[in-house]
Amino acid sequence: MAGALDGMRVIDTATLFAGPLAATLLGDFGAEVIKIEHPRGDPVRHHGAQKDGVGLWWKMIGRNKKAITLYLGAPEGQDLFRRLVADADVVIENFRPGTLEKWGLGYDELSRINPGLVLARVTGFGQFGPYASRPGFGTLAEAMSGFAAITGEPDGPPTLPPFGLADGITALTTAFAVMTALRAREQTARGQVVDMAIIEPILTLLGPQIITYDQLGTLQRRTGNRSANNAPRNTYRTRDGKWVAVSTSAQSVAERVMQLVGRREFLDEPWFDSGAQRAEHADELDEAVGGWIAQRDRAEVINAFDAAQAAVAPIYDAADVLADPQFQALGSIATVEDDELGPIRMQNVLFRLSETPGEIRSAGPALGAHTAEVLARYGVTAEDLATLRGKGVIK
Repeated sequence: MAGALDGMRVIDTATLFAGPLAATLLGDFGAEVIKIEHPRGDPVRHHGAQKDGVGLWWKMIGRNKKAITLYLGAPEGQDLFRRLVADADVVIENFRPGTLEKWGLGYDELSRINPGLVLARVTGFGQFGPYASRPGFGTLAEAMSGFAAITGEPDGPPTLPPFGLADGITALTTAFAVMTALRAREQTARGQVVDMAIIEPILTLLGPQIITYDQLGTLQRRTGNRSANNAPRNTYRTRDGKWVAVSTSAQSVAERVMQLVGRREFLDEPWFDSGAQRAEHADELDEAVGGWIAQRDRAEVINAFDAAQAAVAPIYDAADVLADPQFQALGSIATVEDDELGPIRMQNVLFRLSETPGEIRSAGPALGAHTAEVLARYGVTAEDLATLRGKGVIK
């Protein structure tokens, strides 16, 4: 079955996480993604855990891509890049602003070659403004957006996530922005520039903080696992030393939880009908819910909450995710045959389409695995490849 994005050609010349993951999402649904790496390779190949010298993160973020090496700082590399751009739909890059222009590869030049090209530029702070030239990573976005300020215990320091949260949110947003620009191209026959600053998508997802401060002058404070909008809402330890999370965002669920734990008297309190007021009594509610949960093993807690139609979830690690029947039923984890590592498991494509589903066709390939194949389309011969290798333009 053809993928939804079959026929789309994407050039991924970004590094590490946000830009490359956006290209991965497009590739999952059929786009041909040509991954251009410096002859040294994308740093993600050496980032995080490895097996037998093979980067595991790369296997996921490099999936469904054709890997070629090309040094864009050399005139020969720039010439080849222009050839690649001529029949591409999308270029995704994350160089510091001005770098493509320095190489003679700015959008004015690229759109002259290909007027329909969409150029997605993913940087920490965007293409203009006082911080535009600063190096930018997801950590800085998590700090500046307000995320870290509201994350952590009330008497503890601001807390950063232990994974690429801002980068992941930016990748999702970039993929959406690219598709929006391509939809506009159907109407105008012209491409455009997508200016994606990593500090912005996570800011949007933080909800009403800005408007609340603007209108009320109040700031959200750190509340640990609690919520300022409802209670009980926390993590609770079970008798067998495991953990569960409970949420009561809906009033009816809050009532069911308190009845389940044998504390129906709370339902008669005048403050119980409001989530915000319940949050002001979180100590009392946590003591009631946490005390009940602490006397039972996790399986018993989950079963009891399910029977009461109350919202609870076990707190999982990766091993738990792989064993969970709901993830298995959804096919959330895929097994992929890899040339270097054999069968490997990773997160599956992000959503299911009933008519044109995505698929993982291959894991992240070896460095330069497709250089000869891809460049041959543009008239590069075996002799040319040898010359380019000798000059360090390709590996």
